[in-house]
Amino acid sequence: MADIDLAITESECALVGKNAAAELSPEELVAKARAPVKKAFLRSHGDRLPIVDMGTEPSAASKVSATKKSKRQQKKERQLVKKSAENICTAVARANDVNVCPYGADCRFNHDLEAFLAQKPTDLPGECPFLGTRKKCPFGLSCRFAGTHCLHLDSVSTPSEAEKPEELNGLSKDLQKMLWKNQATFLRADAQLQSLGITVKGKQKAPNTISMQADEIAHDGKAGNDITETQVNGTELSDAQQCDNQHTLEVGDDPHEDSTPAWKKTKTDFAHMPLDGEMLSPDSATEIMGSGNDAECRSTAREKKLIDFRGKLYVAPLTTVGNLPFRRVCKQLGADITCGEMAMCTNLLQGQASEWALLRRHHTEDVFGVQICGAYPDTVARTAELIERESEIDFIDLNVGCPIDIVVNKGAGSCLLTKPLRFKQIVTAASASMDKPLTVKVRTGYFEGKNCIHSFIGEIHKWGISALTIHGRTRQQRYSKLADWDYIYKTSLEASENLQVIGNGDIFSYTDWNEHMNSSRLSTCMLARGVLIKPWLLTEIKEQRHWDISSTERFEIIKDYVRFGLQHWGSDSKGVETTRYFLLEWLSYLHRYIPIGLLEVIPQKLNWRPPLYNGRNDLETLMASDSAADWVRISEMLLGPAPPNFSFTPRHKSNAYDRADNG
Repeated sequence: MADIDLAITESECALVGKNAAAELSPEELVAKARAPVKKAFLRSHGDRLPIVDMGTEPSAASKVSATKKSKRQQKKERQLVKKSAENICTAVARANDVNVCPYGADCRFNHDLEAFLAQKPTDLPGECPFLGTRKKCPFGLSCRFAGTHCLHLDSVSTPSEAEKPEELNGLSKDLQKMLWKNQATFLRADAQLQSLGITVKGKQKAPNTISMQADEIAHDGKAGNDITETQVNGTELSDAQQCDNQHTLEVGDDPHEDSTPAWKKTKTDFAHMPLDGEMLSPDSATEIMGSGNDAECRSTAREKKLIDFRGKLYVAPLTTVGNLPFRRVCKQLGADITCGEMAMCTNLLQGQASEWALLRRHHTEDVFGVQICGAYPDTVARTAELIERESEIDFIDLNVGCPIDIVVNKGAGSCLLTKPLRFKQIVTAASASMDKPLTVKVRTGYFEGKNCIHSFIGEIHKWGISALTIHGRTRQQRYSKLADWDYIYKTSLEASENLQVIGNGDIFSYTDWNEHMNSSRLSTCMLARGVLIKPWLLTEIKEQRHWDISSTERFEIIKDYVRFGLQHWGSDSKGVETTRYFLLEWLSYLHRYIPIGLLEVIPQKLNWRPPLYNGRNDLETLMASDSAADWVRISEMLLGPAPPNFSFTPRHKSNAYDRADNG
């Protein structure tokens, strides 16, 4: 996962205003990490943006409130919605027949078609997003484009084509129930854990027993780590994204057992590791990481079907924004390899549908991996076996770089860089529990000034890893400094010839890509925030050019995203608002792009702070706005007016929702 955070304070924006930029030369602005926009396009804070006429009127709801509803209020609203006429039964809406529902009067959804149609909002402009796809619209009368369904009669696919699923890796109800009841078996993972000296009992429970959080019962007895949201801005997500049942799975040893495995007792910390630039002595490296010839290393050094990353365009797993519709956009623009958003192992083992939805794969993603994150060998190994058995994936990526507090505090993510023995146990057990390749993504270290990847990169391939991605920052740095590519270059030279090393950090143009690929033995470079801000970066690298993309072309990319989002989250009212939410999250990055034609110096660098400027037309000016209210206006051009009392707050740190003009 790439934690995507690029904060710009109000005071910083003021510094790069029209007057400050006009007084400095382009070279001076670049030296201060300020974007050198041509003076003719600069504007002051008092200038208002134009209202772009795209066929819809801006609604009164396009003001953005920073006030967040309480969980109690959100739950109350969901309960009211369930009892209202708008919560129509899906089967009834699809067939336009109240007798179709198999549950009849016992169905918890509304069957009153007349009441539903009376309160249903006016259809949105445009065609149903399912027109021209392999299947008819699954939402029937509840679709916000239902008036165009008659056009589907001329575009229905053949029966054989309709049977092929557009999306793969759905969570079946049978598997979910098995996970809820702790009836799933992990024979291969448990055997590998036992061979490593990690005892796992895996006791069965009665079907109606609800346990505490899985990892935490097995290990520290702390509260669980569920960081997945099942509800967005008061809008309940679709069935593919949420799980109403909170049953959890017990995994691992009895916490009251006297015989504690060795990996639990070990508390190795990188405070004792050498500083950046120093190397471990052979004796100390063996003491911390273990010998490369020991039994557990040999057990994982098996032949696997490897993924060739060399020279491929690899889009990073991006939290929140790197969803399936966004990856489809990336595939259209030239991505070769895609990876799903980070999923927590504990939540997957609990059968949470919202977490399993992160593993969904579109059939156009020809090389696709999933990223998992866990703190203990048994949890990660069992998750790896389960995913490989139940999903169609090409590789599994282990996140050892996530800097988010809620993940690190549970011992996962970049916290594992401070626990090298446990890190080795996790990788060895997970790799031996699966046939697909295992890759790992790390940061250069945990503490600033104490890079540590060089200490074990020579041995890590023997643990069972086929590729290692190095993000050129420490956990402590987050995104406050530029990526340390010199350290990435140096470390890649010390890696085994059989290990593919991938660099990551601050790539924002094809010249950045070329520089990093030509300066080291890296197999490829991972693209993260650069693709969020300008997804056409993929095309620029493929075609080796700077693309001065027009606002119309950028708007067409956004339209494709909306269409893909409606196909993924649904074209009913709930799906429309879910699509709007994730579109707004993406727009909170897209607005940071500065058109090439407006710059004194090209290409744009990722760390440049943009001034306030006018575009070459009204749409380009609107797309450059850092106001969340203007992002809502863009969403309304494609998804109609936002609901009354609509609120949006970007998940990443940004000043965009603190500005007074956001309402």
